[in-house]
Amino acid sequence: MSDLLERLRGRGWRMTAQRRVVAEVLDGDHVHLTADEVHARAAARLPEISRATVYNTLGEMVSLGEVIEVATDKRAKRYDPNAHRPHQHLVCGQCGQIRDVHPSGNPLTDLPASERFGFTISDVEVTYRGLCPSCAQAA
Repeated sequence: MSDLLERLRGRGWRMTAQRRVVAEVLDGDHVHLTADEVHARAAARLPEISRATVYNTLGEMVSLGEVIEVATDKRAKRYDPNAHRPHQHLVCGQCGQIRDVHPSGNPLTDLPASERFGFTISDVEVTYRGLCPSCAQAA
């Protein structure tokens, strides 16, 4: 059973066939699929699953805090099941590929007090941008 499925079951989330297949599609370390990509993969396993069911299921998983919604520039939102391990994202500016990265240090404490302007920092989102190897080679 995937880590995401285990976490959802641990929360007592009712596991229908449709919810299960969406969770299974999202399983993996560097998975950052759009809702349409999730639907296409889910429909390959469960042909009767609707696009609306996929969108609703993704929304529920985000609301539960079990999946992160990732928005990069003007591209479609992507869904990251790696919600419980602190990480940042590395994004290819050409093809949009996203990878999870785990830089050393703690971004919550790396901002100097003089740059906090009295804020209490509770969360940090850092996005590294560049070109993936395939796009860099083609350029």
